[in-house]
Amino acid sequence: MKEVSFLNPEFFWLFLLLPAAIAWQFWKRKQSATLKISSVRGFKAEKSLAAKLKPYLFVLRLLALSSLIIAMARPRKVDISSQTKSTKGVDIVMAIDVSGSMLAKDLKPNRMEALKKVAENFVAGRPNDRIGIVVYASEAYTKTPVTSDKAIVQDAIRSIKYDNVLQDGTGIGMGLTTAVNRLKDSKAKSKVIILLTDGVNNAGFIEPETASQIAKEYGIKVYTIGIGTNGDAMFPYAYAPNGGFLFRMMPVEIDVTLLKTIAKNTGGKYFRANNNSKLEAIYNEINKLETTEIQELKFYDYDEKFRPFVWIAGLLLLLEFGLRNTVYRSFI
Repeated sequence: MKEVSFLNPEFFWLFLLLPAAIAWQFWKRKQSATLKISSVRGFKAEKSLAAKLKPYLFVLRLLALSSLIIAMARPRKVDISSQTKSTKGVDIVMAIDVSGSMLAKDLKPNRMEALKKVAENFVAGRPNDRIGIVVYASEAYTKTPVTSDKAIVQDAIRSIKYDNVLQDGTGIGMGLTTAVNRLKDSKAKSKVIILLTDGVNNAGFIEPETASQIAKEYGIKVYTIGIGTNGDAMFPYAYAPNGGFLFRMMPVEIDVTLLKTIAKNTGGKYFRANNNSKLEAIYNEINKLETTEIQELKFYDYDEKFRPFVWIAGLLLLLEFGLRNTVYRSFI
């Protein structure tokens, strides 16, 4: 980005001298000597072009003075470029429940698809952080290790689905422990886990409370999100003949007390997402809570432009001096 600036703009006050110089010139011309005679008929002659142009010598001097003033103000073009870098980054792991209940339709089109859209936007809004993805049901595995490549993370989120790779169930302790393993050796200023579930812990061999204590020992903050409406929701309960799912209304069960305990033990916060807009608002709030310190470095490249004005002033003064002492030379 290039812009014009002046190093010494205070010199522009000298332009106030120009009206004074013009006034002085008119006063000086009025003070010139005069001769009264009875008739000037015998002296009348057509003025030459040179004689007509003589008053403009003073204009050359004014232009030269103006050029000198601009030169003293030091005009220059500034090329400004900037570079940002993260000075205190945040490492984040999103631990996502992929059990069959995540296909419930109380969020649109279902919990899993609603989450994927919000999580993808969340990743796009954290360009200076490293993010990883852990998925869990009764077991857990790392879908994407912590990385700064946002395209990989977003592709991983888009590919999340219920596919029976993991035995169905909700192993909150398994998901949290796997996420902790991804962050325990991190050197980041802040280490964060966003743990999302829609049920109660009913699988796995690691208790969620134990996993939260491990997270606390490693200085990892856990934000917990319970996803699902208050009351009943359309849950999948069996496969249809066409390979799809059959749905029926079932009560929503979320262990709120457990999620609050995990968040409190690690210095995080518990949220409840009972609709799409609330889920999006939760991720926006976490985004604001976990800010990354960014340092912006600006580089200035100055291209001085005063020299042409000095040359112009010099040439104008030289021209004015030459004409005054040759073509317009007089005894006055």
